[in-house]
Amino acid sequence: MAGHAYVPDAQTESSTTDTGVESEVEGVEQEDLPSQPPPPEERHKEGDPMSLSLGFSLIFLCCSPHHSLQCLLGKEACSPMHSQVCRLFPVKVSGYCVIFSLVFIKVPVAIGGTASGEPCIFPFLFQEKEYSECTTEGRGDGRLWSVNGSVVLYDRLLKVAEMGHAKAMEKVAYAMLFGDYLPQSIPQAKEIFEKLALEGSPKAQTALGFLYAAGLGVNSSQAKALVYYTFGALGGNLVAHMILGYRYWGGVGVPQSCESALTHYRLVANHVASDVSLTGGSAVQRIRLLDEVESPGSSSGMLEEDLIQYYQFLAEKGDVQAQVGLGQLHLHGGRGVEQNHQRAYEYFNQAANAGNTHAMAFLGKMYSEGSEYVAQNNDTALHYFKKAADLGNPVGQSGLGMAYLYGRGVPVNYDLALKYFQKAAEQGWVDGQLQLGTMYYNGIGVKRDYKQALKFFNLASQAGHILAFYNLAQMHATGTGVMRSCHTAVELFKNVCERGRWSERLMAAYGSFKEGDMDSALVQYLLLSEQGYEVAQSNVAFILDQSESIFNENETYPRALLHWTRAAAQGYTVARIKLGDYHFYGYGTDVDYETAVIHYRLASEQQHSAQAMFNLGYMHEKGLGIKQDIHLAKRFYDMAAEASPDAQVPVFLALCKLGLIYALEYLQDLNLKELLSQVDLDQLLGPEWDLYLMTVIALLLGTVIAYRQRQHQAVPRAPPAPPRPPAQPEQPAGEPEEQ
Repeated sequence: MAGHAYVPDAQTESSTTDTGVESEVEGVEQEDLPSQPPPPEERHKEGDPMSLSLGFSLIFLCCSPHHSLQCLLGKEACSPMHSQVCRLFPVKVSGYCVIFSLVFIKVPVAIGGTASGEPCIFPFLFQEKEYSECTTEGRGDGRLWSVNGSVVLYDRLLKVAEMGHAKAMEKVAYAMLFGDYLPQSIPQAKEIFEKLALEGSPKAQTALGFLYAAGLGVNSSQAKALVYYTFGALGGNLVAHMILGYRYWGGVGVPQSCESALTHYRLVANHVASDVSLTGGSAVQRIRLLDEVESPGSSSGMLEEDLIQYYQFLAEKGDVQAQVGLGQLHLHGGRGVEQNHQRAYEYFNQAANAGNTHAMAFLGKMYSEGSEYVAQNNDTALHYFKKAADLGNPVGQSGLGMAYLYGRGVPVNYDLALKYFQKAAEQGWVDGQLQLGTMYYNGIGVKRDYKQALKFFNLASQAGHILAFYNLAQMHATGTGVMRSCHTAVELFKNVCERGRWSERLMAAYGSFKEGDMDSALVQYLLLSEQGYEVAQSNVAFILDQSESIFNENETYPRALLHWTRAAAQGYTVARIKLGDYHFYGYGTDVDYETAVIHYRLASEQQHSAQAMFNLGYMHEKGLGIKQDIHLAKRFYDMAAEASPDAQVPVFLALCKLGLIYALEYLQDLNLKELLSQVDLDQLLGPEWDLYLMTVIALLLGTVIAYRQRQHQAVPRAPPAPPRPPAQPEQPAGEPEEQ
């Protein structure tokens, strides 16, 4: 790989459907199971209505409740990828999953919650009691839940694990460690991992290394953790390689070594890049819990369920832009939408029929790459690419370029490939930029030109394409076309590695946090923080900082301090300020104003943080850890107000307080009594100064009186009221009225 820029093979499938990497992920993701499992005892969470699938004679459960009726009527095919029941009941008729042979029966299907549209399984056992319908038992919020196919699979997996099957034991142990479908039990998971480690399981060795590194169920020992991680990496575990890469890069428990980090990260990046399709792979959602709590939804990029339903409503009404947007969301996943190639295909197909060129081009990409739902077909892909490219669409132009570059449905023609890639790149399309970089790097159809390759790879990396990062990393690692830079190569390879399938655990951990299962979220974020995810490190510190955890109370702040330190080392500004706060208040360490000043100053100078500037102003004002200087305090307050509009109000109050303190100190230093005793009014105003003063006072008093009199004269008087008519005399009670 070192001598050539990487591009996927013609038959490379999307990272979301290919199972090639799953064998290397070492138990972090669960094969053939949803990547975002529900918390313990929650199988499908229902405060929402259930979808009911109606059938005649045979009941068929399809990939989602939305298309149940179409499946039943024979209009749609059932996708095994999205139907857990198909695995439980392998009997099929014409591609459908046969569940029951009853007439007109209702099948409840989960909507919302964490069941991802899976069919409910009845009856089910919970706490030794059988339930034939959804129940609220075991939940504190009164919401209905039931079990689904994944839970049944894990029940069967438990039975297989009890018989000593190594792979099943690994799955069960990881499920117990994270609380995936099984109650979280770190001691039981540790016991299983120890048995498997003795048998040489790299997954178990990596897991034991994690337990010793994090101090979960054992006394923390970085030396033992390093040993287990090393054995796991030697056994081919990619997660272990990634952890060792981060440790050597940051000097965590080992001497810092860029070259060692490069070796480990490059090995993992090779596997990740080989599993990526030209679409760039699935989206990685990185949500900071601190930002999410302070301003929910504003920083996470997650789409609210109501908003998604609104877009779905628009799409059903024929809104082409909504159809294309939903198609892209389902194609890549992310922003709270699960990856679903069937839904993506349907939305793109509707938009393409309405004449949308983007939809045509994306249909071409889906047929070109293939998936479990859309069979790979070069001729169909070429048809859609041509239609889109003829209308000037850059996605279609890039697709045609790929067809001519690799001979997909057409003879190989490098000149035409270069032409279409250039057209796409001129419109800013990332695939065109990436492929131009590849052609210049490898000298395909053009003269080899590393400067041009570097230019186009940089452009593609700005759009976030994972293969652009990978190729740039290779260039910096080997010094091809640029000065060799181990540090830059490691950072780029690290970026690639963090796009691997294990990144799905970020959303699983976030789901546990949203459901209130802090222990499960903490353990998952801890593993991700070991892998070097900065957002996971800050989230671990946040959870430890905000709530009770599985650790002892006296360990909470020191552990939080450790993870804030690691996050700050990766450039997270808030983490750097938190380090200053911890040393200022003595959380997890001794009170140390000097160290606090160092952290605040770093955040101020390197990241221009308004909060750090304000804190430095306060410390200058009070003389804490630094020389007291009111003028420097004012300077930092002013800088904070300039750096952020949000700081203007607190800065105004701080400056008012600072001005008052300055005035009081000035008056104290002035000594008014001594000053007044030194003033001689006879010399200053003359011997008759008292007469002058009385005259001035009399003139002022006369002026005030004259002004008041003029005001009274200017006020108009109200006109006299008209005379009232005489009142009628009251009639005596005994006299009759006149007729």
